[in-house]
Amino acid sequence: MKRDYYEILGVSKNASQEEIKKAYRKTAMQYHPDRNPGDKAAEDKFKEAAEAYEILNDADKKAQYDRFGHNAFAGGRGGGQGFGGMNMDDIFSQFGDIFGGGDDAFGSFFGGGRSRGGGNNRGTRGSNLRVKMKLNFEEIAKGVTKTIKVKKHVKCTTCTGSGAKDKNSLQTCGTCGGSGQVRRVQNTFLGQMQTVTTCPNCQGDGSTITAKCTSCKGEGRVYGEETVTVDIPAGVQEGMQLSVTGRGNAGERGGTPGDLIVLIEEEAHPHLTRDGLNVGYDLHISFPDAVFGTQVEVPTIDGRAKIKVPAGTQSGKIFRLKGKGFPHVNSYEKGDQLIQVNIWTPQNVTDEEKAILEKMSTSKNFIPNPEKNEKSFFDKVREMFS
Repeated sequence: MKRDYYEILGVSKNASQEEIKKAYRKTAMQYHPDRNPGDKAAEDKFKEAAEAYEILNDADKKAQYDRFGHNAFAGGRGGGQGFGGMNMDDIFSQFGDIFGGGDDAFGSFFGGGRSRGGGNNRGTRGSNLRVKMKLNFEEIAKGVTKTIKVKKHVKCTTCTGSGAKDKNSLQTCGTCGGSGQVRRVQNTFLGQMQTVTTCPNCQGDGSTITAKCTSCKGEGRVYGEETVTVDIPAGVQEGMQLSVTGRGNAGERGGTPGDLIVLIEEEAHPHLTRDGLNVGYDLHISFPDAVFGTQVEVPTIDGRAKIKVPAGTQSGKIFRLKGKGFPHVNSYEKGDQLIQVNIWTPQNVTDEEKAILEKMSTSKNFIPNPEKNEKSFFDKVREMFS
């Protein structure tokens, strides 16, 4: 069975995001493959820590995990898919920016921000990009595909990202033999200790350039613009972040590109408000309509709906349109629309209207006489969700 995510990182349920990040950094450093070469148990713990961090660092996923445990993500819903089938570069790409610099997640600790593995993953990983995306209520309710133009570093088309003038301008690094790594064996009082560091000569590329590309000056990338398509799922909320893998800045000399992080912002609706999955609307009706009853049309996130206001409706009455709220981003759950009735009080009246009101004010039917068991506003809201 899976271990508790908080136990894996050694933090409490009340830990802040910064505490969770620090705990992940510490655990990942402890079990990093470069520190534990050939140790399968350490590799498993490294992947386990990455999975725990994926969930606990995301406020939405963390809330689901706190409520339902590992069952919250059964069937692939919402994350927690596990890192057992992923290689190390996948994990480095996923969390590369938590150590700063936007390069390899552990580069600053293990001798530079370069990818491991020479010829297969050359160059420096590109940094992540962050953009803000405003969505209206209808787009949030239904989900939407947006196409945006992003100014960023893109792969150099002249050298196809290698940074070299031509294929003859690349040669295998003589220091690491093309592996991009240098292994050192040290004798300690505990015995021999082997360390693996990034090759200082080729910076982990496995090759060196004898003549640089004239377009990118050997960097393998140039500054340009790219059109990116982003699929926004229904039910996102203000402050959520979506990651588009590999659409950030291009890496240097063929390095893995960074990710595009999309920060969701909600546009204010002219009539509706949002509270989690629910939608709120203030309905104002006249005093005669409250007395005699009426039928009115109200706005919803996907059009308009008619509701019947019964005769004798009191101010503060709440009507509920079931299922007319927002969908949950990770489940089939859907919120409701709550409509609160407000009886409009005229601010200006004519002499004739004033005389009529003064006459009515002495009638016993116009003297406030609330029932003793009349529920308060908060009681009504609580009753709806019980």
